[in-house]
Amino acid sequence: MKIRSAIFFAAAVALATWAGRGAIAADLTDVGFIDQSDLANLPVFVAANRQLATAKTQMDSQFNAQVKHVRTDAQRQQLTLQFQQQFNDKQREIVGPLFQRAQLAIAAVSSSRNLSIVVDKRIVIFGGQDITKDVEAVFAGPQAIQPPAATPPPSQIGFVDQNVLDGVPKVQTANATMQQFETTQRQVYSARIAQARTPAEKQQILTEFNKTISDKQDQLLKPLVDQTRSTTSDVARKKNLILVVDKADVIYGGTDITPDVQNALTK
Repeated sequence: MKIRSAIFFAAAVALATWAGRGAIAADLTDVGFIDQSDLANLPVFVAANRQLATAKTQMDSQFNAQVKHVRTDAQRQQLTLQFQQQFNDKQREIVGPLFQRAQLAIAAVSSSRNLSIVVDKRIVIFGGQDITKDVEAVFAGPQAIQPPAATPPPSQIGFVDQNVLDGVPKVQTANATMQQFETTQRQVYSARIAQARTPAEKQQILTEFNKTISDKQDQLLKPLVDQTRSTTSDVARKKNLILVVDKADVIYGGTDITPDVQNALTK
């Protein structure tokens, strides 16, 4: 389990809650959504990803050939970073222009419909406007796509960037402490499991390990989850937002309250 998930999984669920019962009846006609998986299945994206996969296979082969001559961990790390950068550059070269055109298509369609925010279809259960086909039509058109003249209108839906919140000192400290605790406990329980004589005894030890980790998470991380939830709710109320989601689910527009939540958490 990733430590970040332990802190923010519950928080993410809490963030995507209504700020008040009356908000459910609000007019959300300015909210759009896109099926990104459908967009990714367009032939041009499929071809680009296939080309990128071929490049990745070639790079992996080159890396494996060169890493055999590496003598130190530092050299291995340097070589790994070098090939990672090469892959990132190739990804920008192949997929970058397509992604940029898709973003322009989304902005153009959103502007034409006066949408204040567009989110991923995965988080939509009811309501909103599906603009997937419109975006695909604009994207596939032969002409250049011009950026909208105006920015998105103010949105009652906000978002937070959880990657930024990971950088809050108290969160970093909690992450490091939890990671060290889990590493230590894993060594202790691995030794116990190795000495166990029956499958039932091994299962009992594994259950004890999971409970130990869960209890430590509740002790160390739950206060941060609660504080994040409370802080986000306070900021949302002050800004009259009816909903707050994770930035990863926002494709266009929305109200970014990350700096407000970040500042409140660092006090």
